[in-house]
Amino acid sequence: MPTPDQTPTFNLKVVVRETGLRPDTLRAWERRYGLPQPQRTAGGHRLYSQRDIDMFKWLVSRQNEGLSVSRAVDLWRKLEVEGQDPLQAMDHAISAPGLLTVPHLEVEGDALVELRRAWLSACLAFDEQRAEQVLTQAFALYPPEVACFELLQKGLAEVGAGWYRGEATVQQEHFTSELAIRRLEALLGATPSPTHSDRILVVCPPQEEHTFSPLLLTLLVRRRGQPVYFFGPNVPLAQMETTVTAVKPRLVVLSAQRLHTAATLLDMADLMHRRGAPVAFGGRVFNVLPALRSRIPGYFLGERLDLAPLAVEQILASSHPPAAVSTAPEAYHLALAHFRERQAAIEAQVWSAMQPSDISYEYLNVADAHLADDVAAALAFGDMDLVQADLAWVEALLRNRRLPAERLYHYLRAYQQAASAHLDERGTLILEWLARVSQPGVLRELPL
Repeated sequence: MPTPDQTPTFNLKVVVRETGLRPDTLRAWERRYGLPQPQRTAGGHRLYSQRDIDMFKWLVSRQNEGLSVSRAVDLWRKLEVEGQDPLQAMDHAISAPGLLTVPHLEVEGDALVELRRAWLSACLAFDEQRAEQVLTQAFALYPPEVACFELLQKGLAEVGAGWYRGEATVQQEHFTSELAIRRLEALLGATPSPTHSDRILVVCPPQEEHTFSPLLLTLLVRRRGQPVYFFGPNVPLAQMETTVTAVKPRLVVLSAQRLHTAATLLDMADLMHRRGAPVAFGGRVFNVLPALRSRIPGYFLGERLDLAPLAVEQILASSHPPAAVSTAPEAYHLALAHFRERQAAIEAQVWSAMQPSDISYEYLNVADAHLADDVAAALAFGDMDLVQADLAWVEALLRNRRLPAERLYHYLRAYQQAASAHLDERGTLILEWLARVSQPGVLRELPL
């Protein structure tokens, strides 16, 4: 007689509910790996035991720790051959040497595309349960790296593009992003203990709120055995100074996605350099504006996030210092200080000039803050034309929303007039730039 936990009792529906796995995934595992071997009723329906359900959960947990399902099955059988019960040997499974490998990430195929479509469909419908079920299936079928890049990263890119085209709402984008980040955090919590000693810090500088890419990098690097710690969004400079002094990291990785946070990243990189902490950096803005790379005192991680863990390891093994950086001329520093002094007066005049207008004070205030941050960042880097990419992005966004792009130029002309009234010769760099970009259609003609 079988023991109670091996008694075939539960039908397929119960197993799906208990494990989160899809029926076709369960059948695929049974067909490919011979696990489990459920009994069948007289009508041919599968019956599973409690141990079968526990085994499925065990395999999923091993996948969350970094194993492919085939490697997890091999480990299950190895433990059984050694006379151990895999369900009682969790520590062995987590610490088994040589199990973590770097999978090939160039994955194509209809199955992944369909999973990504199903996940996005559930996210856009705010169907959290269905979205989580799809993710569970994807991570059961593919190594974590593959699922993270092919499903999460590409899925977020698609919904972001949908928002830009006016086909998705902010709420849909945020909901999708939160589910993706939650999955990364769960994977990060299940990674094995580090096998190396060099501490690595992954940090978003002040004002940087985008955490998906640095969190994914943290997961990828930690899965390669490095003790790496993610500090989250918008980390103040003072906090980093205290932390670096206490932790003495081997490397600090900084991430920025926008121009204005590239400037705060520059401030943090300068601080780390003065404290003797090596810096590596990356993020979307450094791919869009390659000229910024030569302004940061540190190692650029490259344009591909999937290759960044290898770049980190090369940096740790290298004795070569980062390339020398170029700094902004003194005239730009003077213009920046002058602009910050007069910023409030400029924005007050812009508000007055824009009235009456169908643009609310809330939106105008946001526009002022974004433009001021971008102007300040461009001055910090010594190149006012760096702002053009963001302005061209806004112009295209208005067209995507079927709004007149003239609104942007009307605002820029108002800003130019206000700046001319409040800036003296120290602000010449700003005034000349505003005169160029405030003419309709110019942004599409200027080189970006």
